[in-house]
Amino acid sequence: MLRRREDGAHELRVNGVFVMDTVETTSERLLAEAALARVERPDHVLVGGLGLGFTAHAVLADRRVAHLDVVEIEPAVAAWMRDGTVPHGPALLADARLRVVEADVATVLEEAADASYDLVLLDVDNGPDNLVHSENAALYTAPALGVVARVLRPGGTVVVWSAARSPALTTALTDAFGDAEETEVEVPAHGRVGSYWLHLAHRR
Repeated sequence: MLRRREDGAHELRVNGVFVMDTVETTSERLLAEAALARVERPDHVLVGGLGLGFTAHAVLADRRVAHLDVVEIEPAVAAWMRDGTVPHGPALLADARLRVVEADVATVLEEAADASYDLVLLDVDNGPDNLVHSENAALYTAPALGVVARVLRPGGTVVVWSAARSPALTTALTDAFGDAEETEVEVPAHGRVGSYWLHLAHRR
């Protein structure tokens, strides 16, 4: 559900659970900025989760990025961006470097060729310990993250957004990549959680 609040902001909810709004976008932007800072040449980038487009916008602000695939499983979310229901959507989608793929990101990753991407950002749920959709649990496990490792080029990076620190996710990333990092991101609370976590790993 996309709701326009009395303050004029748009708010996205899934199964009745708040996901994001157009007021506090710090974590979405920092997800992209932190990831891009880790890669020397982020020519090809994949983002799992379109949301309200703020992560994609931050990726495209980096002129090193030649091609961005954004994978969104909910057709309505992409439609709201295309038709202007989300006011900044049409301008974002007009960037020729951007391709929106309406599919399950796990399927897109499985079908991708080896070494397809320099950077993969996953923001498809609230993290393994705060799932909105239980079927997303598999995405945070070592087998699925091993698929991410396969589609990354040498030196490539994966960054996974989580509402809370997840030792299990760090372990899964370490199993798939050999090592992993955790970074806490503090954001203005607005009555909600005041910090989020980015879990990172690199293909050596």
